[in-house]
Amino acid sequence: MLPEQRPFAQPRLLHGPTELASADQIEAIHHASLRILRELGMHVLDAETRDLFAGAGATVDGATVRFDPALVEQLITSAPGEFTLHARHPDHDLRIGGDHLAFGSVASAPNVADLDGGRRTGNRHDFRNLLRLVQSLNSIHFTGGYPVEPIDIHGSVRHLETTLDLLTLTDKAIHVYSLGRQRNRDAIEMMRIARGISDTELDEQPSIFTIINTNSPLTLDVPMSHGIIEMSSRNQVVCVTPFTLAGAMAPITLAGALSQQNAEALVGLMLTQIVRPGSPFVYGSFTSNVDMQSGAPAFGTPEYWRTSIVGGQLARRYGVPYRSSNTCAANAVDAQAAYESMFSISGAVAGGCNLLMHGAGWMEGGLHASFEKMVIDADLLHMTSASLDPFVVDDDTLAFDAIASVGPGGHFFGTDHTQARFRTEFYRPMISDWRNYESWVDAGSPDAALKANRLVKQFIADYEAPPIDDSILAELTDFVARRTAEGGVPVDY
Repeated sequence: MLPEQRPFAQPRLLHGPTELASADQIEAIHHASLRILRELGMHVLDAETRDLFAGAGATVDGATVRFDPALVEQLITSAPGEFTLHARHPDHDLRIGGDHLAFGSVASAPNVADLDGGRRTGNRHDFRNLLRLVQSLNSIHFTGGYPVEPIDIHGSVRHLETTLDLLTLTDKAIHVYSLGRQRNRDAIEMMRIARGISDTELDEQPSIFTIINTNSPLTLDVPMSHGIIEMSSRNQVVCVTPFTLAGAMAPITLAGALSQQNAEALVGLMLTQIVRPGSPFVYGSFTSNVDMQSGAPAFGTPEYWRTSIVGGQLARRYGVPYRSSNTCAANAVDAQAAYESMFSISGAVAGGCNLLMHGAGWMEGGLHASFEKMVIDADLLHMTSASLDPFVVDDDTLAFDAIASVGPGGHFFGTDHTQARFRTEFYRPMISDWRNYESWVDAGSPDAALKANRLVKQFIADYEAPPIDDSILAELTDFVARRTAEGGVPVDY
């Protein structure tokens, strides 16, 4: 029997985000970013994008684009502070911005692992089973991309086959990779078909999102530029996330790394608003640090926690939604994986994160997706949601009567007050073993990873695909067949 879950619902940060940096410090980062953009500029590799910036008033010198501070201030004001991201099923629509939080699955891992098969190269079988878990776990609100890269599908048609899986094995909000214009266009069209709406309706209703990573330091490449142009032109969601690792791709001080992150994010924000003023934008933060002895990226660190919070302050400075991530560098589903992920989630939520990427299943610095870790992380996200529930103070008479009914030395297990409330007041974690010690020993003394492994198998065995209209499914499969017959997208890498 599967454990009881909290219903699918977005938690809200009703107590407000943490303000780690002072208002003066946030303004200092802002002005440092403006200086970077004025004096150093951004290296923009796409000629069309440089022309768009030039037409808006930026100075172009070869591949370098520089921005006057007044131009920056002018171009960053039109993005909405809040919007709805529409899913295939309206019950899974997400509100992005304000005090709303949304948690996504691991994405983009090249490998996958579980206790039964070990670590292995990404493939479609595991890809589909991870999607079944995403659909089954109520604390995961959206798919952040491919939970694992299914490299057994040819690159020319992979986006078609995987988007079909995303739209049929789940009915939650989805992501499209920006790996060339046609892939964006195909995914947008497939979402339009899946939702059964017109082009005009799609252009009015953000229904798909993309993550745009700048090439830090200070470079915007061609596929990322094209992704912004294609998505923003259709009023779809663009999240620009610089990958700034202090000590490697950014200054080693957190203030310096955040100033660079901010400058790069502002370039992406400006481009979205040049393409289509008012199109939805999410400010992404992924500033962490590296191990200065090995050069390996470090995640779930105190530095990452701090930049997650300050990143949220910067996003609110510009009045746009905020993205962070649940990350860890652990190779095994162990204590390190747990504490680094909890540290990451804590910083993201404290920072007012509206869009949590890699919320469940991320391992090894993003090099593999774990089935067991997805269930454990989903449990953490369930508990995070429970901790954010509104705090309610009962009429003092209720508590007094409950205490009076027990008296000194009694217990409250069987009282009407307890029995009427414990199911709604307390969240029972999926992983915790509530049996007595003898039963736990008799069961083989399972640890958290083993319990999660059993739950993975149970969720997948009991999975039921979300319903989809036959005519919509036929149109989707026909679209994939036609585009496949046309060759999909030429692979140039």
